[in-house]
Amino acid sequence: MSDKTRGGQFLVKETKCEDVFTPEDFSEEQLMMRDSVKEFVDKEIWPNKNRFEKKDYAFTEESMRKAGELGLLGVAVPEEYGGLGMGFVSTMLVCDYISGATGSFSTAFGAHTGIGTMPITLYGTEEQKKKYVPKLATGEWFGAYCLTEPGAGSDANSGKTKAVLSEDGKYYSITGQKMWISNAGFCSVFIVFARIGDDKNITGFIVENTADNGISMNEEEHKLGIRASSTRQVFFNDTKVPVENMLSERGNGFKIAMNALNVGRIKLAAACLDAQRRVTSGAIKYANERIQFNTPISSFGAIRYKLAEMATSAYAGESASYRAAKDIEDRIIAREAEGTSHQEAELKGVEEYAIECSILKVAVSEDVQNCADEGIQIFGGMGFSEDTPMESAWRDARIARIYEGTNEINRMLSVGMLIKKAMKGHVDLLGPAMKVSEELMGIPSFDTPDFSELFAEEKGIVANLKKVFLMVAGSAVQKYGPDLDAHQQLLMAASDILIEIYMAESTILRTEKLAKNQGEDKVQEQIAMAKLYLYKAVDIVTQKGKEGIISFAEGDEQRMMLMGLRRFTKYTNMPNVVALRETITSKLVAENEYCF
Repeated sequence: MSDKTRGGQFLVKETKCEDVFTPEDFSEEQLMMRDSVKEFVDKEIWPNKNRFEKKDYAFTEESMRKAGELGLLGVAVPEEYGGLGMGFVSTMLVCDYISGATGSFSTAFGAHTGIGTMPITLYGTEEQKKKYVPKLATGEWFGAYCLTEPGAGSDANSGKTKAVLSEDGKYYSITGQKMWISNAGFCSVFIVFARIGDDKNITGFIVENTADNGISMNEEEHKLGIRASSTRQVFFNDTKVPVENMLSERGNGFKIAMNALNVGRIKLAAACLDAQRRVTSGAIKYANERIQFNTPISSFGAIRYKLAEMATSAYAGESASYRAAKDIEDRIIAREAEGTSHQEAELKGVEEYAIECSILKVAVSEDVQNCADEGIQIFGGMGFSEDTPMESAWRDARIARIYEGTNEINRMLSVGMLIKKAMKGHVDLLGPAMKVSEELMGIPSFDTPDFSELFAEEKGIVANLKKVFLMVAGSAVQKYGPDLDAHQQLLMAASDILIEIYMAESTILRTEKLAKNQGEDKVQEQIAMAKLYLYKAVDIVTQKGKEGIISFAEGDEQRMMLMGLRRFTKYTNMPNVVALRETITSKLVAENEYCF
C-alpha cells in the first residue's frame, strides 16, 4: 500500500489524473445498477413526492420495503449475511441515485443502511451478524440509531443514558432518553449507546424494539424538511438487553459512533448529488419553457449565470466524491489482500480517509442548499409554491448541514485530523511547510511558464493553493501548538482553504482524464466547469487566507505572509469567466437537463 496516496496526502503529493476514479469509469455492472436504481426512484418515489410532503410515514415504510425486495438495502452487506456484497464505490452509487427525489426517503434509506445496519456488520459478533443482518439486508426488519440526547449532540460521548448489569449478570437495564431518532416509528432494532457505571466512554448495544420492554416514544417530530422520515424521541425505562447484545467491547461505543459517522459523511455527500442533478435539470427545463418579454428566460444572462454555477457545483461534487470512494475501496481491498478481515479492512479503509469524508460532507451539503436556493430563484414566485419541487428540495437540503456532525464540527475536524496525522508521521506537513517558508524568503521567478498543455496553469495554481494552506496552518500550529483547538475561527478559515483545494483538484483531474480519453474538443463544457470552479476557489482561498493570516500574524511576519498569499493566488492568464459560463449553459440549455 506504500505507493497509494494516504488520507490527507493529496495536500503534499501530486496526484496524476490516471490515478483518480471518475464517474466515467463506472463498470457495466455499476451502470446497470445505477439504471435499476433510477428506474425504482422514477417509478416509486418521484411520482409520489406529494405523499412524502404530506407526512405519509406509512408510505415511507412501504417504499423502504420495496427497496428491500429489490436488494437495495443490502448493497453494502456481505453476501454471507444476505446482502449483495458490493464494493464501496457501488454502495456510493446506489446511495447517490436513490436519494435525489426526496429527502424523506433518502434519510430513511441512509439511516437504515448506514447507522442502522453497518455497526452490526462491522462490529458485531458472528452470532449477532447471523441473527440481525439478514433481516436488515432484506427489509424484513428496519434499523435505527440512538446516540443523540437532549444534552449530547456534537459532544456525543457526554450522554447520560445508563446501562446497569443485573445481579445474575445475564442482562443490562438501559434507562435514558434519546432524540432525533430517524426510523424510530417503524424500526425493529435500535443501536443504543449508554454508559456503564462511571466509564469514560459509552458502550453500544443492540436493542430489539419489542412490546412491554420499557420502550416508549413521543409523537413524530414536525420538521422543516424531510417531513415523512420518521423522527421521534425514544425513552428507555429499565429496558432489558441480554449481555450477548453488547456491541463490540465495553467502552467502545464512542469509537463505533465516530467510525459510523466517517462512513455516514461520505455517504451523505453522495446522497446530495442526485438532488443537485434533479434540481438543476428542473431549473433548466423551466427556464427553457418560461417566456418573458417574448423570450425564454434561459437566454437571459442572469439566469444563465445561475445554471452554470449549479451545474459546476454538481460536477465538482461528483468528481471529489467518487475520487474519495475509490481511494477507500482500494484501501479496503489492499488490507483484505494482507489477510485483514472484511470488518477490520472496511473500518480502517474508511478511517484512513476520514479527512476527505469530512471535506465532502461540508462541501456537497452546502452546494446542494445553494443549488436548491437558486432553483427557487429561477422559478420565481412559482418556486416558492408547494406545486413545484423546488421548495421541498430547499427544505430537505437544510438538514444535510446538521446531521452526521454539523458542518462547523466537520470543518474543525478536517484540519485537526490532518495535524494529528502529521504528528503520527502519516502525512509529512513539516517538510513542505518549511519549503514554503524558504520560498517566501526567496526571490520569485519572473520566467514565463509553459502553459501549452491543458490545465498546465490550473494545476500550478492548485499547487500554489496548497502552499497557502501550509503557510497559514503551519504558522498557526507553530504559534499556538496544542492550543490551536481554541482558535475556532482560524481553524474554520484553514478548513475552507483545504476544502477548496480538494474539490478544485478533483474536478481538474477528472476533466483532464476525460480530455485524454475523449479528446479536448469533446469535453469543452467540462473544461469550462473545471476552470470556473478553480476561479471561484481561488477567490475563497484568498479571502480565507487573508482572514487567517491577520488573525495571528503581525508586523513583518504578517506583511511577508500577505505577500506570499498574493503570489500564490495569482493567475498569469485570468480566465474569462463570463465566457466559461456561456459555454456551460449553452450545452445545458440545448440538452434541456444536467447532462454531465
